[in-house]
Amino acid sequence: MTAEEVTNEEQNNIPMEGEDITQKKDGGVLKLVKQEGTGTELPMTGDKVFVHYVGTLLDGTPFDSSRERGEKFSFELGKGQVIKAWDLGVATMKVGEISQLICKPEYAYGTAGSPPKIPPNATLVFQVELFEFRGEDITEGEDGGIIRRIITKGEGYTKPNEGAAVEVCLEGSCEGKVFDKRELKFELGDGESLGLPSGVEKALMAMEQGEESLFIIKPKYGYGNTGNSKYNIPGEATLQYKLKLTTFEKAKESWEMNSAEKLEQSIIVKEKGTQYFKEGKYRQASVQYKRIVSWLENESSLPEGEEQKAQALRLAAHLNLAMCFLKLQEPSSTFDNCDKALELDDTNEKALFRRGEALFAMKEFDRARADFQRVIQLYPSNKAAKSQVALCQKQIKEQHEKDKRLYANMFQKFAERDAKEEADKGMENGGGMEVEESGGQE
Repeated sequence: MTAEEVTNEEQNNIPMEGEDITQKKDGGVLKLVKQEGTGTELPMTGDKVFVHYVGTLLDGTPFDSSRERGEKFSFELGKGQVIKAWDLGVATMKVGEISQLICKPEYAYGTAGSPPKIPPNATLVFQVELFEFRGEDITEGEDGGIIRRIITKGEGYTKPNEGAAVEVCLEGSCEGKVFDKRELKFELGDGESLGLPSGVEKALMAMEQGEESLFIIKPKYGYGNTGNSKYNIPGEATLQYKLKLTTFEKAKESWEMNSAEKLEQSIIVKEKGTQYFKEGKYRQASVQYKRIVSWLENESSLPEGEEQKAQALRLAAHLNLAMCFLKLQEPSSTFDNCDKALELDDTNEKALFRRGEALFAMKEFDRARADFQRVIQLYPSNKAAKSQVALCQKQIKEQHEKDKRLYANMFQKFAERDAKEEADKGMENGGGMEVEESGGQE
């Protein structure tokens, strides 16, 4: 079959009918609803959609079918993962809807086609059924904590980074009630001081300039189990934020700065982090200290005499991060930063003490005691370390007593079980002998 035969509408088995859904109204995609869907909601750009489809040429020749494979097809809408006609057509469908899409070549596979089944310049027909759509999960671990629904797509491909200056219009709501509506200019990392939950800043870092999106933010990235008294948000509340990223200016990345700039900026953000720490804003403080680490950790082109200054800044950053994570009750992160600090200074008093505190919180009392004893060995006047050693010994003793009771109970149960088995065995053997003796008498 030639391309001319395929595109000759007079020879077609399928009538060219339906609503023109293209923006240009050029007849490139005609949609005919075969079965109405339910509800009023339509999928948005970035949503993951789940469909079944059957694709044919205009003469009815099938070339692809998800139904035959017995598995629904999924893709992210509006991301160019499928032909243009699909991005346009599925965006107009409701859940449960079945529609026919007649797609001209420029909205399908164009002049090249998709050999061997789809010839060049082919108009295609798809019957599509929409089963489900869901928002895009933008969290790193895809834990469902922040879901995005794009209302208006942004421009370009760059996104704000940590420390970027952003201008944003926001509207926060909970259970249908708006609790926060503002236009803000701030640096990413400073959101907590403006009453914004961490999820809003994570959301902004996923957006393009000019984008307007709706974000569903679970408690983990919202106001947690304590809620927010200022906004009357209860604990464990799911939030909804409508955000429009008006404009932004990215913060300089590490590779964009020379050594002198990195040192200069590190001093500035260290002071910023210290101020946040004094205000009890430990998460924000940690963001600033992390920037120092990212700038200086692998810096190898420092001018002569500056290496010591950079090492002192790195050491301070790791020590301060350890303290922030202690306050945030994240002992494993505390431990990691103390280890990094000890790589720079293996006898550092604060690093050893804070690592001991982290290990104590992780219930590793033997290792915690070893760190506190090391502090006493190096710094005999450290009374706090002596107190911590005593606490560790108390916990170790209690653990030993607990283990002793546990094992005693366990051995008691084993002994009782063994005694029962012996008694049962004796009964079985005794019963057999009686039968045997009785048989002899007969």
